[in-house]
Amino acid sequence: MKHLIRFFAFLFLLNSYAQQSLTYQQPSEEILELADVELAPGVQIDSKGKNMVLLYRDQYKSIEELSETELRLAGLRINPVTNIGSRTNYYTNIKVKKITDKDAKQVSGLPENARLSGFSWSPDQTMIACLNTTSKGVEVWVLNIADASVKKLTNANVNANMRSTINWFKDNKNLLVKMLPSDRKELIDTDVAVPTGPTVSVSDGAKAQNRTYQDLLKTPNDEFNFEQLARSEIKKVSINGDIQDFLSADMYRGISFSPDGNYIMVTKVKRPFSYIVTYTRFPSESIMYDANGKKIKTVNEVPLDEVRPKGFMSTRTGKRNMTWRGDKPSTLVWAEALDKGDPAVEVDYRDVVYELDAPFNGKPKEILKTKQRYAGVEWGNDNTAIAYDYWWNTRNLKTYLFNPSNGKAKVISDRNYQDRYSDPGNYVTSRNEFGRSTLNMNGDKLYLMGDGYSKEGQFPFIDEYNIKSGKTKRLYQSEYTDKLESLNYAIDMKKGEILVRIESKKEYPNYYIRNIKKNELTPITDFENPFKSLEEVDKRVINYKRDDGLDLEGTLYLPLDYKEGEKYPMILWAYPREFKDKASASQSTANPNEFVYPYWGSPIYWVTKGYVVLDDAAFPIVGEGDEEPNDSFRTQLVANGKAAIDAVDDLGYIDRNKVAVGGHSYGAFMTANLLSHSNLFAAGIARSGAYNRTLTPFGFQSEERSYWEAPEIYYNMSPFMHADKMKTPLLLIHGVADNNSGTYPLQSERYFNALKGLGAPVRLVMLPKESHGYRAKESIMHMLWEQDQWLDKHVKNRKKKEETIESAEAIKD
Repeated sequence: MKHLIRFFAFLFLLNSYAQQSLTYQQPSEEILELADVELAPGVQIDSKGKNMVLLYRDQYKSIEELSETELRLAGLRINPVTNIGSRTNYYTNIKVKKITDKDAKQVSGLPENARLSGFSWSPDQTMIACLNTTSKGVEVWVLNIADASVKKLTNANVNANMRSTINWFKDNKNLLVKMLPSDRKELIDTDVAVPTGPTVSVSDGAKAQNRTYQDLLKTPNDEFNFEQLARSEIKKVSINGDIQDFLSADMYRGISFSPDGNYIMVTKVKRPFSYIVTYTRFPSESIMYDANGKKIKTVNEVPLDEVRPKGFMSTRTGKRNMTWRGDKPSTLVWAEALDKGDPAVEVDYRDVVYELDAPFNGKPKEILKTKQRYAGVEWGNDNTAIAYDYWWNTRNLKTYLFNPSNGKAKVISDRNYQDRYSDPGNYVTSRNEFGRSTLNMNGDKLYLMGDGYSKEGQFPFIDEYNIKSGKTKRLYQSEYTDKLESLNYAIDMKKGEILVRIESKKEYPNYYIRNIKKNELTPITDFENPFKSLEEVDKRVINYKRDDGLDLEGTLYLPLDYKEGEKYPMILWAYPREFKDKASASQSTANPNEFVYPYWGSPIYWVTKGYVVLDDAAFPIVGEGDEEPNDSFRTQLVANGKAAIDAVDDLGYIDRNKVAVGGHSYGAFMTANLLSHSNLFAAGIARSGAYNRTLTPFGFQSEERSYWEAPEIYYNMSPFMHADKMKTPLLLIHGVADNNSGTYPLQSERYFNALKGLGAPVRLVMLPKESHGYRAKESIMHMLWEQDQWLDKHVKNRKKKEETIESAEAIKD
């Protein structure tokens, strides 16, 4: 008898704790009908609004594609066989049409089994160059829009590992293309290579407080492979297929033509490499060439950027953000820190902006100083430009109107960039004679295009701003109350032609030309709704209050089989966001008229299975004044969760003993904390999260302090540290190849082990080959199956009836 008892106990332990061998599963038909649909094409339109290019792709990759050879080096993920990013999205078909035509033309001559990417318009916008990835490598193809045909320009020997692969010459007849070097050496197979010695890292005493990057170089063999994969020869390729040498082999990163096409700035990566930062912070050199490939001079040299002062607003010293001035033929512009890149240094101005005209031999001219960290310029002409600076710690954004010729500047907008109600919009740009986007100017008038969030709802707008008077005049405001109109692009402000996208809960997004002067609306696409089964779903935005009076909101969906008076299980899905003031945190930015779009990670599928869904529930974490948001993270988190459940419960829709919570990434971190520190939920789903913040000791999300500065914050916010309090069923899902900073797969594995060791009901699903966002169809269908099974068992059919949660019982500790 004792032996039998031990045997059955052993079987029980195996069933409870052993690994499960499981093939990929598919969700139920209701979910599959929504998850496995053909997507509408992506849309590209030329700047004059004459021609449209429709790009078609499969919604998912296959697990076979994700299983292709992959090297993870210095922040890059590369397929060393094809020499392109191993996670690249590909398009499989192209159609073109004139805006005025009803039907699109199928592009002829496309390669068999096309995998297209890297689309680049020619300067005159009559052609588009693109890459096609074959089983052997990457080719360059070119699309002639007028005759809807493509042709191949190169063999499969293009190097797309470091991006900036295709660049057009101004003549519309030639391109600069990165090609594989003839002297590339065979890569080292690091799995079988015999080490020649240990890997040694040193510190000279300087503080290098960097985020926990993934895919870093780790060994000399990694360094060798990175260099071989980064090296390219730059060739001049004509649209007729003729190929000429241009620049010899080197580790080319960026290639940028001057607006007039007479100069080319080429940036190269240099040694020494780093094992603690990605390739974008390796040493680099920017060299200026003329259009014939003759070297003019070196315009910038950047050392290894491992060590920076503490803080999100820190930056490196020296020239940075080097680019071309869009309204000039060939003028370089860059910024330099005046505070040594250290946000702790008190100065009147943080950054200075310089410009330097070709041939780049003169003295740089100072054109602007910014009070905060420089964030870019919208160029207009010799007398008018718009510049921006920002400061993360205060969430402040300043907009400057300045004169580039004499440096005179004034602040015309000084606001909290999290305050969406006060957002004046973005300045409208148009394509100038150089093919660059510059301010759309009409004498002293500029134009702004905004999202139009307000207390009354969302009403996108176009404003006219007078430079001299500083006054703003409204030219157009969307009046829809049952639809959402998005203002995408100003085609012609003089004529009043704007490219817009219009959608509603049931109406799939389509594009139109709106003439704001003639009050005319002309449809230019007619994409069908692929999610027919959701057309009758009851969707609404609900507003409610937290216990401390903070206004919150969420998008509520009722089950398709909803019957008035019945109580349903609910899924609450959210993602916490940090704010520095309650006013911004309480603003409503959800729009009930957005199309109901169930993307791969969405909880909306479960309205087909009898669940109420509260999606995008507001989970603000607010810290005003000297208090940081995370100082009261757990308390606010639970208060947000309770307020959401109370709001839907008050409407009479749910059984509050059958509520699940879920989230992805920081939303997974939120989920684990809610289950650890409240009794609000029946179960949780946490995808690709981080659960032990001591493994990200130099900051995470919006937490700027290090572990050693705020150890109690790291401890209190880490669900791993409180695993002993977790009694609620939790489904953990993580991609084995997660590349996101801080969310190592180890985070889920160690958290699962802790929960398992402490007897918590938990299931860990590791998706092979998947990164932070999941891509393979097999993975996503299985993820949906796992979530459905988990919800069905622990929420909808929850056997043990728990005591109803009241306000005093919400927080465990």
